[in-house]
Amino acid sequence: MKLWAGRFQKETDALVNDFNSSISFDARMYREDITGSIAHAAMLGRQGIIKEHEAEKIIDGLKAILADIEAGQVEFSLENEDIHMNIETILTQRIGDTGKRLHTARSRNDQVAVDFRMYVRKEIQAIIGLILDLEKVLVRKAEANLDTVMPGYTHLQRAQPTTFAHAMMAYANMFKRDVTRLEDCLARMDECPLGAGALATSTYPVDRFQTAQALGFSKPTDNSLDSVSDRDFALEFLSACSILMMHLSRFSEEIILWCSWEFKFVELDDAYSTGSSIMPQKKNPDVAELLRGKTGRVYGSLITLLTVMKGLPLAYNKDMQEDKECVFDAIDTVELCLPVFTAMLDTLAVRKENMRRAAAGGFINATDCADYLVKKGMPFREAYLIVGRLVSQCIRAGETLDTLSLKDFKAVSKVFDEDVYQALELRTCVNGRKVCGGPAADSVRVQIGHIREFVETRRHG
Repeated sequence: MKLWAGRFQKETDALVNDFNSSISFDARMYREDITGSIAHAAMLGRQGIIKEHEAEKIIDGLKAILADIEAGQVEFSLENEDIHMNIETILTQRIGDTGKRLHTARSRNDQVAVDFRMYVRKEIQAIIGLILDLEKVLVRKAEANLDTVMPGYTHLQRAQPTTFAHAMMAYANMFKRDVTRLEDCLARMDECPLGAGALATSTYPVDRFQTAQALGFSKPTDNSLDSVSDRDFALEFLSACSILMMHLSRFSEEIILWCSWEFKFVELDDAYSTGSSIMPQKKNPDVAELLRGKTGRVYGSLITLLTVMKGLPLAYNKDMQEDKECVFDAIDTVELCLPVFTAMLDTLAVRKENMRRAAAGGFINATDCADYLVKKGMPFREAYLIVGRLVSQCIRAGETLDTLSLKDFKAVSKVFDEDVYQALELRTCVNGRKVCGGPAADSVRVQIGHIREFVETRRHG
């Protein structure tokens, strides 16, 4: 018999049982459910709502169930719908009527809400750890490539000279913000809904501050209706995951481009590449491509939950059972993608000469040429036009700015002198950009230091 069956005269149809059940996916929250129930039972005993020896018996029973689940000795039942009713049923079977006292002053609404928060909280911490692992690889790649000059792009057109280290730090800062977004999410969800009941708390003298502290929350939620009827903490988490996956997808796109024959800036390790079933020469960046594709799954999870929640009146509605599968899928996807991406990046080879060769073309030192004239007293817009004419001349003649003769330079402006060649040398162009955040080696070292400090603070904080 179902735990809620008292009011009903007929058995639930088998199809409805299947449709209504969530045990197939929420079983993963068994530890959170048992932990929440232990805190609730301890509070019931301390508050005199049930006898102390009954609370102790319940707690011992729950601990034994947890041990048996982790030993693979418990089989959950579809008949009991979800992880919460499964565990309560098993408890009652094992310790008798005392087990029936566990649900005193509690609803499945606040029980589910606290389990879900605890589960998401745990997974956020795991995801942050995986991002920090990626940050460490980015730091290593940057340190090894402070002088690896490459073209920077806008509109996928060669634009200005930068370094591979500078590019790695660009992504390192994106992932740093992903960590802080997840930390913000943790801070906002640091309130315990247990004790909110179905929607209006309880007539029993429950101590919500006691259970909040026992479960590692800073305080109870302020409003019982809000406690059980919103999932904005899950939406915020999915939003942060979506942004994280967007950054991984962009990085994957760069790697896909960079390892193509048209670029050959990097080469993926064989262990993180695949071949073709028909073309023996192929080395495909399938890991990066698949990660780029999996980003859509996480976006879909966010849209799913937004759509589920958008029209729900207070308080709990069964629609909200649809919150977990999308969140679980997003967690599984992110936790699958981050380690494989990190390993792929860690093992890829940087083709420094190919980057340098590409940087030598495309007139990426044209802005530096204009700046050269400005530093000698010419207004920037006049310098801009002069360099534009020089670039056009080079294109017609099949030359670059570096290969023009001094006579060619002086033909468009007497301001040019022998020192123009030093000004146009790519390392000069890069290392002259010493501004905070720029690609000069000294500037990138500062950026690396910031990321390393950020990682170490969170690893040891």
